[in-house]
Amino acid sequence: MAENTLIQGRYRLLDLIGRGGMGEVWRARDESLGRRVAVKCLKPLAEHGDKTFMRVLRERFRREARVAAALQHRGVTVVHDFGEHEGLLYLVMELLEGRNLSQLLEDNKQHPLPVTEVIEVAEQVAAALAYTHDQGIVHRDLKPANVMRTEDGTVKICDFGIARLGHDIGFTAKLTGGGIAMGTPHYMSPEQIAGAVVDHRSDLYSLGCVLYEIATGAPPFDNDDAWSVLVGHRDTEPRPPRDHRPELPVPLETVILGLLAKQPEQRPGGAAELTRGLAAARAGAAVTAGTGTLAPDPGPGPGPGAAAAPRQAAPLWLPSWTRGMGSGSRASGSWALGTATPPTGLSGLTGQWTGLKGPVKPPLAGIPDQGGPPAVSARLRPRTRSGDSTRAPHRHPNDPRTRNGPHSPQGPAASQDPLTAQTSREAPPRELVAVLASRHNAGLSLGRLGRWEEAGEVHRAVAAEREQALGPCHPDTLASRYESGFTLSRLGRHDEALGEYTRVAAGRATALGADHPDTLAAQQESAYVLGQLGRHTEAHEVYAEVLAARIRTMGPDHPDTLRCRHNLAFNLSRLGRLEDSYAMAREVADARVRVLGADHPDTLVTRYEVGYALGRLGRWDEALATYRVVDEARTRTLGPDHPDTLAARYESGVCLGRLGRSAEALELYRDLARTRIRAQGPADPETLRALHGLGVNLGRLGRWEEALAQAREVCAARESALGPDHSDTLVSRREIAVGLGWLGRWDEALEVYRHVAAVRERVLGPDHPDTLASRNDEAHCLEQLGRSGEAVEVYREVAAVTRQRDGAKRDPSPHI
Repeated sequence: MAENTLIQGRYRLLDLIGRGGMGEVWRARDESLGRRVAVKCLKPLAEHGDKTFMRVLRERFRREARVAAALQHRGVTVVHDFGEHEGLLYLVMELLEGRNLSQLLEDNKQHPLPVTEVIEVAEQVAAALAYTHDQGIVHRDLKPANVMRTEDGTVKICDFGIARLGHDIGFTAKLTGGGIAMGTPHYMSPEQIAGAVVDHRSDLYSLGCVLYEIATGAPPFDNDDAWSVLVGHRDTEPRPPRDHRPELPVPLETVILGLLAKQPEQRPGGAAELTRGLAAARAGAAVTAGTGTLAPDPGPGPGPGAAAAPRQAAPLWLPSWTRGMGSGSRASGSWALGTATPPTGLSGLTGQWTGLKGPVKPPLAGIPDQGGPPAVSARLRPRTRSGDSTRAPHRHPNDPRTRNGPHSPQGPAASQDPLTAQTSREAPPRELVAVLASRHNAGLSLGRLGRWEEAGEVHRAVAAEREQALGPCHPDTLASRYESGFTLSRLGRHDEALGEYTRVAAGRATALGADHPDTLAAQQESAYVLGQLGRHTEAHEVYAEVLAARIRTMGPDHPDTLRCRHNLAFNLSRLGRLEDSYAMAREVADARVRVLGADHPDTLVTRYEVGYALGRLGRWDEALATYRVVDEARTRTLGPDHPDTLAARYESGVCLGRLGRSAEALELYRDLARTRIRAQGPADPETLRALHGLGVNLGRLGRWEEALAQAREVCAARESALGPDHSDTLVSRREIAVGLGWLGRWDEALEVYRHVAAVRERVLGPDHPDTLASRNDEAHCLEQLGRSGEAVEVYREVAAVTRQRDGAKRDPSPHI
């Protein structure tokens, strides 16, 4: 490729910023959206003469690119687009301004990073891996060169899917002269070296190698001979990091050595488990925070594994592909292109490929960036923030998902053009910008720990200061307001969250354009919180508007487009348009199978939605079959005890009960409750939901004494854990009344029904469907007691409220 090349009539290559074993990385301009992007061009397909090979490679490239594009987490490089141009496969990604960990070590003459930076990197990489591993995706090539720290302190993992694609091209089946493409031996897990099946725990081992290196200045097995490195990974316990650097906190050393356990089962069960150890490490680092200088050079001494890893022929257990292997390049970036100062704006590649002829020019000085806004410190949110999440059980017909939309922008008064005001504003001190970025990241860390109140306070304060320093429409100001909206949503303060998202959507539309992905992300969050407020009609309008923009700018099968269609299908069910909801969910599921694969988490979430729609339509046999497919797929990809797997199993129990197969449902819920207690504890809401289902099916089998005892036990636990007025607590209390009625204790049942009705009227309002259902329960109970007159009066009151409510929903304007 060459400068000024236009790929697919859209992406103009500006300057080369990186080369690696699989291709080149270019800074480019997206001519359609007017933004700067990074374009990764893989090695030319023409190098492979086999047409069958090339056809398979293209298909696998599309598959891996779609998987990478579906990842939306601040710790993962965003993939915007992909395709093929003149025999060259390419990926279009966000342009990152910063340095990878390998470059940071090289800049520092291989001295280790400050302790606080090591912990910050560890926390952010662990959060990103927790997210990707939950999606069933393993990186397979985690190393310092694939971990980028941007200018605002955000840490991102690069090249998801590239290692697997490298295997398809043949880089991991036969070695290049300088090493292996799928990771150098310094960062490979023992099972990966052995050619065994790898899972997420292999990434954790590689993370341990990365943290060891940035904490001490050298990887755990730092030898020139590849065999010594490989045998060290297999047989030698790594030298404790504090032997190299005594000031490291003991908890940090414990975390690193735990990640470097030889057997996968001895490592942490998942990246999410690291947060506790890292929190202790951060506390330990705070004790010695006064020494912020870099550690002294530990000197050239022998590598940690040298004594126990003699340089001799490889043991027989090593796979054949390792024969003749060199050690590769440890912790080396791939951006050294002959310039005095390595350029910024990098999206990583690894290894060596000298496909470029002639010297590479640095970016031309004095030419302004014409490609959109400056880098922002918050990208698109993970999919779980605006839908695609596991639904509450069917017995909660008022599961809220929608809310007020961004059609009435509440941004700052437009006494002048915000962009003009922003560009004419005096540049704030760099120190202030850096401090605010650090505080923004601290807010993100608090959110990752679930400390939403504190995180919200931080984001609101940073947003106010950024607005004063940078302007109301600056991307960083809007990023802080976006995070503030998310924390408010997590705290159930949906009205306030809507105000923040509306303001962000308006500001981004002004600064970035109405169709910019960040603008659409804010609008989609607005629709989500509209649903949380029960304002489904407004949510539908916003989702429809966002969907039209996504189709127009991204295409109908882009993962973001499909996510919006999924949310729209969900909202249609809340509007009572069950057939439309089912049809759209089926279409999205089919598209996700085509784009992402049948077992992809997003595909399974939409299949789950299909099952729910079938249940609402009374097609319980089909719903049961759908949920069982989801259960089986999640068992394969996530494990039998994963919360998402158990959620699908719960819904299977609902279907069995509805089909009259209560004995099967009872056994399913009994087993599910045991699993939930073991995995999440007896007071977890999902555990209590399984125990509630067990009690319901005891009643269906006529075992009412047991059912009543179970309902009382669950109700007491829910009242303690969730509060007396929580909807789940009220469902259990109503189940007590049902049991009392079946046992002929109608006086006691009436008292409970009235209590539930009174609480629902106070909390939900007199015309809420759940309130009206409780009043009908009360009337039925009065009939059973022979108090027909009182029962008729209650029925009349319910009918009057229903008519008034339904009349208010109708359009009062006359038809012309």
